[in-house]
Amino acid sequence: MIRIAILFAFFLVTAEAGAQDSSKTSLDVGDLKLYPLLWQQDASEYRALCYQAFNIAAFRLDAAIQKNPKKTDLAIITDLDETILDNSEIEAEMIKYHEKLSYKKWMDWLNGPAIPTVPGGVEFLQEAGKKGVTIYYISNREIKGLEITLTILQKLKLPNVDSAHVLLVTDVFSKGPRIKSVMDTHDVVLLLGDNLNDFMPIFEDRSIPDRFKETDKMKKEWGSKFIVLPNAAYGEWENALFEYKDSLSDDQKITRLKSLLKAVQ
Repeated sequence: MIRIAILFAFFLVTAEAGAQDSSKTSLDVGDLKLYPLLWQQDASEYRALCYQAFNIAAFRLDAAIQKNPKKTDLAIITDLDETILDNSEIEAEMIKYHEKLSYKKWMDWLNGPAIPTVPGGVEFLQEAGKKGVTIYYISNREIKGLEITLTILQKLKLPNVDSAHVLLVTDVFSKGPRIKSVMDTHDVVLLLGDNLNDFMPIFEDRSIPDRFKETDKMKKEWGSKFIVLPNAAYGEWENALFEYKDSLSDDQKITRLKSLLKAVQ
């Protein structure tokens, strides 16, 4: 009888929980970033992929220098966020407290304690600078945040940290013109980024099939001239999932995501 009573109580609680769950009509899409952010913060596999990327970059850089030892115009173009700087903590704060990332909160984050860095990135850029390679930092941070960005990079003792080499967004969001301006004056041997828009504008505002097509066209460049860092939390890939529609409700986003899943049946 005691066992039956316990089982009955268990099923009663389960039924009540199910009834509560069924009354929930929407899902907070922000919670979908729990796993990606935990992977970035707590998975050794994430760290290994970062070290792997920068090890390959170091190998490619040394090969380029050995091929042209007397060249003085060698350069590297790198993104900042999720390529050199790790902003997962501010993303996590937004999830924990169900908040939206405002400009004020972003600036508070930048002016706060030391920002974590992506494993292997700072060391790689420091070594590249010692070898006489010029570093350009091309980021889609707003230009009004230039001063604090310079301060953060200077504290990390990174090379070429000044307004001539840290190129933020002014009037054009695309990185294409800024990348071209560096390529016009330097022999760019490597581009580093976590978003394919960091490498070429051909990936901007493109559908998932189109992004696949362009990625496959350049398959020989990945790990050669283009070094990709892992970022499962956000990026152009996420915008492509929602077909670049900013007005979708959470329910519409969930429906869209489920429709994209490729399953056996």
